[in-house]
Amino acid sequence: MAFLDAGFFAHPDLVTPRDRIVAYHDIFLRRTSRRALEQPNVSAWHGMMTSVVAAGNGALSGGRYRGLAHEADLVLVKVGSATRIAHDDIRRGIEWVIDQRERYRIRILNISCGGDWEASYLEDPLSRAAEDATRAGIVVIAAVGNAGNEPRPRVLPPASAPSVVTVGGFDDDGVGSGTGHYHSSYGPTFDGLQKPDVIAPAIWVAAPILPGTPTSDQARLVSLLDGLEDHDLARCLAEHAGVDPDLDALVTREAYLIRQALAAKRHDQKVISGHYKHVDGTSFSAPIVGSVVAQMIEANPRLSPQAIRRILVETAERLPGIAPQRQGFGVVRPRAAVAAAVAYQPPT
Repeated sequence: MAFLDAGFFAHPDLVTPRDRIVAYHDIFLRRTSRRALEQPNVSAWHGMMTSVVAAGNGALSGGRYRGLAHEADLVLVKVGSATRIAHDDIRRGIEWVIDQRERYRIRILNISCGGDWEASYLEDPLSRAAEDATRAGIVVIAAVGNAGNEPRPRVLPPASAPSVVTVGGFDDDGVGSGTGHYHSSYGPTFDGLQKPDVIAPAIWVAAPILPGTPTSDQARLVSLLDGLEDHDLARCLAEHAGVDPDLDALVTREAYLIRQALAAKRHDQKVISGHYKHVDGTSFSAPIVGSVVAQMIEANPRLSPQAIRRILVETAERLPGIAPQRQGFGVVRPRAAVAAAVAYQPPT
């Protein structure tokens, strides 16, 4: 599986016990150092989360928070920064993946970022690159975006390209049974195509916190305090002074006030544990679908990108109460998609 994003981090869920990052490439550098993946800079957040959502093995959670493709090998391609991912740089990343597809046996490309403007896939170089990737045998999966509440929820390249599996989101209430609306972007596209194709959970998704950051230190402290008896709270806060200024101010206060502050921290920062938090956005719906595709390919390596896209839409299930144009063919159903992949026979 290849990922395009602003940056990446070699998270333990990807490299423990086996390092599954087989390649890392920065399109802005002549030579790319793997050591860059060990730096917890702000640009690494998004790509770390998308790659772990798809392929993390849950090493820091005892296997609890792991993706469906938790044995997949990964190719990580940096195409921007935390503040900017440019239209043409996404194209450059796709072209690099196409060039390297045989070397690294790339079958899936996840793109949880979008271009800068609407364009026809017949002329736009970014869309054409995505189409080229599909023709080269790569399943291209793109997040549709989160502008569904805007007056004009545009679908930008490469999500607007016809052959791309474009993924929107829905709210499953965090338990897999919800049917809630999510503010995904939706078509028609510049060319009149209806997107997204399918939807997947877009909220209450467990993702890693970037190690070595103040956010990580604070989440670990909150998790530690949650497990203590009331009479140990003040002592623990004093021992960890400076980690969280808000909690520092409570070191002399009553235990119930500290508990209230901890509950507020968990809610506001969406903390699940010392290593994970809840995230939302179609950026995370896309890698969930990517992990399903990885299962399909493992079940039947002969599947073409076109066959995979057809199976995904044919096995999806529409949700009641959500307009068809917002959900495409509906929610991806992993078990049904894999079963159909096993049974698939190419046309003769």
